[in-house]
Amino acid sequence: MGKLFGTDGVRGVANSELTGQLAFHLGQAGAYVLTKETKKQPKILVARDTRISGTMLESALVAGICSVGAKAICIGVIPTPAVAYLTKELGMDAGVMISASHNPLEFNGIKFFNAEGYKLRDELEEEIENLIVSRPDSIPLPIGEEIGTWQNDHSVIESYINFVCDTIPGDLKGIKVLVDCANGAASEVAPLALRQLGAEVEVIHNKPNGVNINKLCGSTHMEDLSRQVVGRGMEVGIAFDGDADRCLAVDEAGQLIDGDQIMSIIGSDMKRDGRLKKDTIVATVMSNIGLSIMSKKEDIHLVHTRVGDRYVLENMVKHGYNLGGEQSGHVIFLDYNTTGDGLITAIQLLYVMKKTGKKLGELKQIMDVYPQVLVNAHVKNENKHAYLEDLEIQEEINKLEAQFKDEGRILIRPSGTEPLVRVMIEGKDKKVMEAAAKELAKLIEKRLS
Repeated sequence: MGKLFGTDGVRGVANSELTGQLAFHLGQAGAYVLTKETKKQPKILVARDTRISGTMLESALVAGICSVGAKAICIGVIPTPAVAYLTKELGMDAGVMISASHNPLEFNGIKFFNAEGYKLRDELEEEIENLIVSRPDSIPLPIGEEIGTWQNDHSVIESYINFVCDTIPGDLKGIKVLVDCANGAASEVAPLALRQLGAEVEVIHNKPNGVNINKLCGSTHMEDLSRQVVGRGMEVGIAFDGDADRCLAVDEAGQLIDGDQIMSIIGSDMKRDGRLKKDTIVATVMSNIGLSIMSKKEDIHLVHTRVGDRYVLENMVKHGYNLGGEQSGHVIFLDYNTTGDGLITAIQLLYVMKKTGKKLGELKQIMDVYPQVLVNAHVKNENKHAYLEDLEIQEEINKLEAQFKDEGRILIRPSGTEPLVRVMIEGKDKKVMEAAAKELAKLIEKRLS
């Protein structure tokens, strides 16, 4: 068995890599590690997105939780950030989300939150993994009346909706917004929250059937939203991913507004109001160079971390910052929640439009987006890091770094959740960059597939 935890929990093809048996063991070991110091019966919140495999994995996970004497409270289909918030708000000992986020239907995942609503530290994930791999028989299993129980409680959705609505001091009346729910976890919550704030809401891709999550919709497929915003004459379009921890937007002309641009718009507004702590935004090395140029112009300090929201969050917590995120739309507002929250991101962006009276197309001009090319090289999962030692690949990377040294940059990194090595080139000439990125990706595939 290989390493279980990636950059965002345990993820894999459901019923193949992420099996019911593994879900049971994750529930068992996770519940034990996260609640072993609890003096009363532990309570663990469990939620999922809309994938067909979700109920299967939920059943196995809950069985594992109950087997160590904990109580599982299943709250149904709800966004990942809602689990983070509700785990702390309801005084739970831990929370679990069953989702593969933006990944295709066949994938699923399991991620844990501690009692404070934060994703787990590496040491805790390693402890859970070691129990499963090396010492599964060391977990004490109660009998009789000490065995855990489970219950369903779908009423907590209202608490989360009220919470996200309270993150702005006003309303969204007069804003006409088209919302793409990706047939995922935002399908019920997002329209309810935005309407509660007074926005004029139309909704697409909000009819999940178990197999259509992220399918040609949501934040990974913005084409339909873009087309329909223009066709329906809407002011703005908002798109979530499958578990609604990400949010991207399109302006009134159907043009994409990515996470870097969203942070530029909201961050500069927060700075003007004195709400941007230490006048700092935390981004990743994948952020567009335009974000750096914007930050200098607006006198905002920009900090870069490794790719992954967990590294953005770690930096924010350590240094006391309150805004950070990724180009993908995973934006963290640490004043409100402990993880990226797509719905809060949407509400904050729409509120800047409301308070300034400006269209999104005008607001986005605060940041110029420089051309970026991203090409995925499909490799064996165990070979994702091997490009670092492959001399032929490294030689080609060195050539490209010299080629683009004066007018751009190259970034090669393995995906934390998929069997991919990502090749990113940023610069001036998009055609040249595309050709170079494709050639390098082809070489990586040839060497590592």
